[in-house]
Amino acid sequence: MIKQIKALALVFVLAVVAPCFAAGDLNIGTWKLDEAKSRIPAGARKDLTVVYRMTGDNVKVTVDGVDSHGKPIHTEWTGKYDAQDYPITGDPDSNTRSYARISDHTLDLNETERGRVTRVARIDISPDGKTLTVMTTELEGGTRIKGTTLQYYEKQ
Repeated sequence: MIKQIKALALVFVLAVVAPCFAAGDLNIGTWKLDEAKSRIPAGARKDLTVVYRMTGDNVKVTVDGVDSHGKPIHTEWTGKYDAQDYPITGDPDSNTRSYARISDHTLDLNETERGRVTRVARIDISPDGKTLTVMTTELEGGTRIKGTTLQYYEKQ
């Protein structure tokens, strides 16, 4: 009987409680770029689709887009919103990324390549949770501003 109660409790946690934690993170889901609203200079990177999902107690962020030359890129990052650097794969300009949660609706992002900052961004989600904006500044040499983009996304 005790084993059955434990099994039912585990099923409850997995089916009901765990999804609530993901639901509390407004970023979780698939976001598609709205190019008409976005301000992306010619030759700048475009992140066309961004997917945030929970993997255990980590967040996995997958990005599909095009680089500054129009070639497809696919990046993946798994970590926490704790301002610590975690490896990123597939990014030609960065080998680590960190996220810091500023509020329920705002994240700060930093990317580095061999210890030098290459990209910083502020990610904001609208109060209704349907729109995400990303203001990104690309850096060269860790200090000089190379370019800035403002990308608007709609939750799918």
